[in-house]
Amino acid sequence: MVLRVRNVTGDTDGHGFQEVLAPSEPVFITLPLPRPGVSTPAEGVGAGRGDVGNNAQEQAPNRRRRRRWPWIMGVVVLLAGVGAGLVFLTPNRARPVTLRQAESRLAKSANGTPGAGRPAPGVYQYTGSGTEKLSLPPLSQTEGPSIPGTVTLQGANCWVFRIDYSTHHWETWRYCLHDGDLWEAGGQTWQLWSIGLLNVTNLSTFTCSPGSMSLPSKASVDEVWVSRCTGTNTSVKGQTISTGPYRFMGLTTISVGGTPVRTAHFLRIRTDIGAQRGTERSEIWLSTSNGLPLRLQQAIKVTTSTFLGTSTYTQVGVFALASLVPHR
Repeated sequence: MVLRVRNVTGDTDGHGFQEVLAPSEPVFITLPLPRPGVSTPAEGVGAGRGDVGNNAQEQAPNRRRRRRWPWIMGVVVLLAGVGAGLVFLTPNRARPVTLRQAESRLAKSANGTPGAGRPAPGVYQYTGSGTEKLSLPPLSQTEGPSIPGTVTLQGANCWVFRIDYSTHHWETWRYCLHDGDLWEAGGQTWQLWSIGLLNVTNLSTFTCSPGSMSLPSKASVDEVWVSRCTGTNTSVKGQTISTGPYRFMGLTTISVGGTPVRTAHFLRIRTDIGAQRGTERSEIWLSTSNGLPLRLQQAIKVTTSTFLGTSTYTQVGVFALASLVPHR
């Protein structure tokens, strides 16, 4: 026996849409005729109908859940549009830091007395330029032209060098003397990004392993040391490890305010893994008498996973010492 069904609703296709067959496309369902002496299991037919009803009830919530997606996607698109508008309308609010502003932060109790291998404490005049960019959200801000450098002495053998790239970005390096060598002990970096009326900040803190060389007492050209620093960020979960070679390029003389200064030139390349991934390449010229940076040029590219996707941070810039006399 053949049963002819004209309007049949099909299963969903997995995308929240449902196919309906037109009356011009009938579906024929063939049911087996009972054979003589064989009874048809009525219970089974009833169970079959019951299953169909249960499936329909089970699929109804799924269809309702699927229908929410257009609303959710609409909200996401709206938020993305608002965010893009805020980014487009957000000006670069980073401003150069003046010597007076840097001097106001210099703690008198931290001045100390310079000794062999350490520079005089105070605020040094550096000038330079640079650009910092984020890919997500698409933001950028500038560095300089005034980039004050502050030296603060700690204990008998250590000192901290701080650079203010702008009002939105500063970085510190902590150095310590060990048997005539100057090691990099660690440091911090603070940044602020403005998105519309919202200010987002991040503070990274790194500690370097013993032997992370900065200025050796003796060195040969092309001699290499390996540095390893481990750190965390306040806005990024997890730990970042930064490692790489530190190569001595040779001795040279740089004029600072008309005064020649003997310097040691180094090339530092580091690879970042963990919570942040990327590379850092910098060339640095240090005074051979006290380790004070006279010039630094760097290129940084680091990626971070965020809830919006992967964001890439790039920083390219250079700064140089303009005067050997510190302000206090």
